[in-house]
Formats: sequence, structure tokens, C-alpha cells
Amino acid sequence: MIADVMREARNRMNGAITSLESDLGAFRTGRASTKLVEHLKVEQYGMEMQLNQMAVISVPEPQQLAIRPYDRSSLSVIEKAIMKSDLGIMPNNDGQVIRLNIPRLTEERRRDLTRIVGRRVEEAKVAVRNIRRDLNHDLKELKDEKLLAEDDFTRGEKQLQEITDKFISQIEDIGRTKEAEIMEV
Repeated sequence: MIADVMREARNRMNGAITSLESDLGAFRTGRASTKLVEHLKVEQYGMEMQLNQMAVISVPEPQQLAIRPYDRSSLSVIEKAIMKSDLGIMPNNDGQVIRLNIPRLTEERRRDLTRIVGRRVEEAKVAVRNIRRDLNHDLKELKDEKLLAEDDFTRGEKQLQEITDKFISQIEDIGRTKEAEIMEV
């Protein structure tokens, strides 16, 4: 039973880390990354689709993204979606490919982004701690129902705390790496 709880803890905490990495991957660092636009919502034919489902996104140069739609008629809707987004980048449409030139970040913007990264990292830590709280509650219920001995309950709490500490440390490492990437000129 304890092994099941620990497995669930690892799975759910991995989900928090995956979510954080995905979230931080969309941050503009002055360097082109397909993650910047791949999940951008584009409305076409009365449906909303992610950009990566409608086009091939590539990085031909370190400061540029190229978006080549599967259907050329979708160029204008993709262009509009990019302009409506909070990217702050003007698309260049040559009739076949949309190019996005990623401008260099100012020092002030870099500092703002590191603060936002710090907030996202803290949110991920809270998510991991909430998972720990929920699973501690599950362990307590198992103990109260006499399905878990007192020693096993204590061992389970300790294991859960160790797993939590490991994931919190991993989250902090991800945050430090992203902040260093943002501050890199």
C-alpha cells in the first residue's frame, strides 16, 4: 500500500515538473525556440488548433523562427494569431513562410522575466507540497482504517517527505537554469 502511495506521489510530482518545464519553455530568452509559438492557439474553419498541428516550426537562425503551414491558405490566420498573442513580435509573411525575428531582450525585461520565473517556480513547489499533503492525508486514512500499522505510517510519511524534498530540489534547479539562461547576454 505504501508503495502505491509513493508511486502516485512520484507520478503526480513528475506532472508538476513537466508542467513547469513546459511553462518555462515558452519564455522568450532572446534566443529562438519553437516552444515559444508551438502551443499558440489559431482559429481556422471554426475550430481552435495549436500552431504545431497546422505548421512546421523551425529555427533557421539563432534569432529567427520559421513557420511553414501545411495549408498555405492558413498563412493569414496564423499571422493574425501571432499578432494577437502576447509575444510582441511582428510576423514577416512572404507568401509561403512566416518568419519571426526574435529581438534581444533589454536588461529590465530580463529582470522582469526572472521574477516571473521565480513565481512560477514557487507555484510548482506549492503544487508538490499540496500533493504531499493529499497523500499524507491518504496515509492517515489508511492508518485510521487499521490497514496500515503505526510504524509503516511513520515510514511512509518519511519516504513521502524525502520524495517531496527531491522534487523541490529539482524544481529549484530548473528555475536557476532558466534564470541563468534569461540573464545570459
